[in-house]
Amino acid sequence: MNETGLLILAGLAGVLLGVVFFGGLWWTVRQGLASQHPARWFFISLLLRTGITLAGFYYVSGDAWQRLLLCLLGFIMARLLVTRLTRPKTDLTQETCHAPKP
Repeated sequence: MNETGLLILAGLAGVLLGVVFFGGLWWTVRQGLASQHPARWFFISLLLRTGITLAGFYYVSGDAWQRLLLCLLGFIMARLLVTRLTRPKTDLTQETCHAPKP
């Protein structure tokens, strides 16, 4: 495969790693809030998500800094995507006023 194809695959791998990392974080928060032992959830999740992500970055980058950079860019784009998709829906039709009433 040529270098351009490898760079595209590195970016897509970064997106996948980001979805796993930040999607796993979102899932962990939801599970941890309802758990009797939230610290255990967060600690195990941190180890798994970090281990998967670091191994993925190491495998994707090989010895090319360009692939590592594109993988990181895909990872950041996935962060923005997951943050947007998991944002709670708010009702913007209600006005909020923080000024004191006369």
